[in-house]
Parts: sequence; structure tokens; C-alpha cells
Amino acid sequence: MDITDLMSLLEILDDDIDELEQTLAPVTKHALGDAASKLPLLDKAQLYILVTYAIESILFSYLRLNGIDAREHAVFRELTRVKQYFQKVEDVEKMGSRRENLSLDKAAAGRIIKHALGNNQHNANQNDQQQNRGQLPVQTLPTSDDMPVIKDSQRPGKRALAGHDKRASKKAKLGLDNS
Repeated sequence: MDITDLMSLLEILDDDIDELEQTLAPVTKHALGDAASKLPLLDKAQLYILVTYAIESILFSYLRLNGIDAREHAVFRELTRVKQYFQKVEDVEKMGSRRENLSLDKAAAGRIIKHALGNNQHNANQNDQQQNRGQLPVQTLPTSDDMPVIKDSQRPGKRALAGHDKRASKKAKLGLDNS
């Protein structure tokens, strides 16, 4: 390679770097989070994925320029992972466009709701009829009047219960069980 060829290639590279800096100026002036916070969720995801892909691809290129087998390096796995994220975002975009084409069939929704509510009403009517004929027992919940009242003085403490169990087991071992 001739030196004049090399100099022309360096000038092209310098021009490309300047153009890249101008293009990325809006993003690099502020923190990435500030720029992303103003974007809708899908655009935010795309921005983060693109930035990650750019960084990873620069690292991949750096490794290749230094003679390192970049395909065996962890950077290659990360690039593959980021490409999968690209695919996921693309799938979400496709789903979003399909959802815009969907419409609600109000008549069908009404029939489904009417049928579901009708079955509930039908079941309630059947239960009422069976109860009136005496086929189903009517269950009542206990009220506070049905419950016995235990005063605090009647309740044994934890110690009393624990001691009672110990004494009973000792009596049983000695054969002095009175019960």
C-alpha cells in the first residue's frame, strides 16, 4: 500500500468521524436517560438496543483489528443477544399493527355476557325452587348468640396448659393416672 493511498484513506476516515460526531451530537450532549425519558416506550427500547448494538459492534471491530478472534469472544455472544432483542422489538411492532386492525364485535360480546348472566340467573332460580321444595338443605351460619362466652378468668394460661401436660405424662409414667 502506497503512502498517498494511506493518506487519502485517513482523510476519508477523518471526514466520516466528523460526520458521525455531528449526527450523534443530539444524543451525546445530554445523558441517554434524559433523551430516552421523552420517548414512547417502544422508541425507548429501540434507542437502548441501538446504542448497545453500536457499542458492541465497535468492540467487535476493535477486537478484529487487533487480530483477536472476535467470534470466540464474549462480545460476539452479546451481539447475538442484542440481535435477538431487535427481533423481539420488531415482533412487538408487528403485533401493534395487527391490533390496530382488530375491532370489537359488540353483538358477539353482548351475547356472551347475556349467556353468562343468564346461566347465573337460571342456576339461582333452580336453587330457589329446590329450596322451596325442601330438596336442598338451607345452611345458616352461626351467629354470635350461638357461640359460648368464655371469660378471661375461665381461660387457662399457657403455663397451666403446659404444666398440666407435663404432670399428666409424669403420672402416666409412674402409673398414677387417675382418669
